[in-house]
Amino acid sequence: MNQKQRIILITGASRGLGAETAKQFAAQGDAVCVNYFQSQEKAEQVVSEIREQGGEAFAFRADVTSRQETEAMIQAIVDRYGRLDVIVNNALPSYQFDPSAPYTSIETVTWDHFQHQIDGILKGALNVIQSALPVMKQQDVSHIINISTNLVYNPVVTYYDYTTAKAGLIGLTRSLATELGQYGIRVNLLAGGLLRTTDASSSTTEEVFGYVASATPLREVVTVEQFASAIRLFASDLSNSMTGQSISVDGGLTMP
Repeated sequence: MNQKQRIILITGASRGLGAETAKQFAAQGDAVCVNYFQSQEKAEQVVSEIREQGGEAFAFRADVTSRQETEAMIQAIVDRYGRLDVIVNNALPSYQFDPSAPYTSIETVTWDHFQHQIDGILKGALNVIQSALPVMKQQDVSHIINISTNLVYNPVVTYYDYTTAKAGLIGLTRSLATELGQYGIRVNLLAGGLLRTTDASSSTTEEVFGYVASATPLREVVTVEQFASAIRLFASDLSNSMTGQSISVDGGLTMP
């Protein structure tokens, strides 16, 4: 994937998948905006690690549910680099993946549960994209990658609020791809499953990892590093003929 330096924005990049993706983009020569909301220390650590390896990155605090804050973030990127080539909408509102939680039953889930996830996931992505459109429409090729979950294809645990909001990203992705293709903007979605290892899966037992691995055609649980590599693929020139796609990165566990 040899290419000129591009400017990358990754929301929710202070840890987990977002942090790994930032490091991989920087390692291939891109400049990265590491967005965070609450985890300033972790975001600055990601930037420090990137710079220690000779990469280019800076951290920017913005609540993606605020249009004013996303516009300020995009302006900071444009002021610094003059362009924005890739957006990875990875930010996620606080969530506990607890099968016994009230939002896993239609009898106990509330609209407040739904609203919290819809605001953080859908509204957040919409704010970032709308804020970035003026600069991205002026470029020949750019990419927007939305991060979803394979629970939208196979809800093995009925996280109603989270899964519904993530499913909404599919409709958003396809509509954006239809409208923005004329400007050279490719919009795709990658859906992940259980990853080895993030904060969300840190308490997952080896027994569960083994069960998931045995159910996949590849007989393995996807790692954070592997998922980040898939994001880089869909942000590269190798995917320039693809838009509006919704693809699972879960070892073949789901095949939408």
